Amino acid sequence: MDLDLVFLGTSGSAPTARRSASALLLRRGGERILFDCGEGTQRQLLQSAVGLVDLREIFLTHFHLDHWLGLPGMLKTFALRDRELPLTVYGPAGLRELFRELRRLVGRLPYPFELTEVRGGDTLARDGYRLLVVPTSHGVPAVGYALVEEPRPGRFDVEAADALGIPAGPERGALQRGESVTLPDGRVLTPDAVLGPARPGRRVVYTGDTAPSEVVAAVAEAADVLVHEATFADEEATRAGETMHSTARQAAVLAREAGVKLLALTHVSPRYFGPELVREAREAFPRTVVPRDFDTIEVPFPERGEPVLVKGGALGAAAGDKVRAR
Repeated sequence: MDLDLVFLGTSGSAPTARRSASALLLRRGGERILFDCGEGTQRQLLQSAVGLVDLREIFLTHFHLDHWLGLPGMLKTFALRDRELPLTVYGPAGLRELFRELRRLVGRLPYPFELTEVRGGDTLARDGYRLLVVPTSHGVPAVGYALVEEPRPGRFDVEAADALGIPAGPERGALQRGESVTLPDGRVLTPDAVLGPARPGRRVVYTGDTAPSEVVAAVAEAADVLVHEATFADEEATRAGETMHSTARQAAVLAREAGVKLLALTHVSPRYFGPELVREAREAFPRTVVPRDFDTIEVPFPERGEPVLVKGGALGAAAGDKVRAR
């Protein structure tokens, strides 16, 4: 099953000519999950090859304007398009209070719409994976999110199945799914007879805004991709501490200690272009990238390779240029 991240907004605090406000789309198979919805997110989707998809779930990390200001317009656009599918918005404490104020702007929505407040430590079960709600350190109610896939059955050993006389057909399929089967001769076989060790799923962590956090480091342990804010360079470490943000170096040290495969820095202050943050972070953790808007990161299963940044990957196949972090 394909899994990738689409960076729709990578700027910190305010949009720039090249970077829109915070928004990250996760695509897993046919699912589309949006994390944060900064100003202009629906236009970013429309400008990309993704299009304005009928999202079913949107997850907000906190309620600073650069992380949700695009949501009222998107909700209204869905209404103008005669949307019928239900939509649920998740966020930390204060979500319902925020929408009491927004109702006057958005008006009545003709599609089923729900609000769900979450807190750090919550787990949202989904088909084949869990979404963990991660407490972060930003001075206001704020959370991050981690998608954690369930382990997959081990590889099917065709030679062992042949030797055991398992006929081709539904019996082999059931064993691959982890189910026991009864053969025509009465033998009962369990999956371990033909399956290798369970294979790990993937783990992707998105922090939203946060100062360096031990909780984030623990949740990000061995993650395939950690998307961590890096609002400042190390020369502004004092300012980062005062505003409860992170520097590129701090994020890189956290990624190194957590043993992640790839670190993607986002929420870049308008004072930076990106390369200077890459250089700083790679001194501590070489496998670091700083995506721009419309870049994507492909996240294959571990046995199929490492996560890879695709420059302009959301602008169409012809625009994609894969870049592997060293």
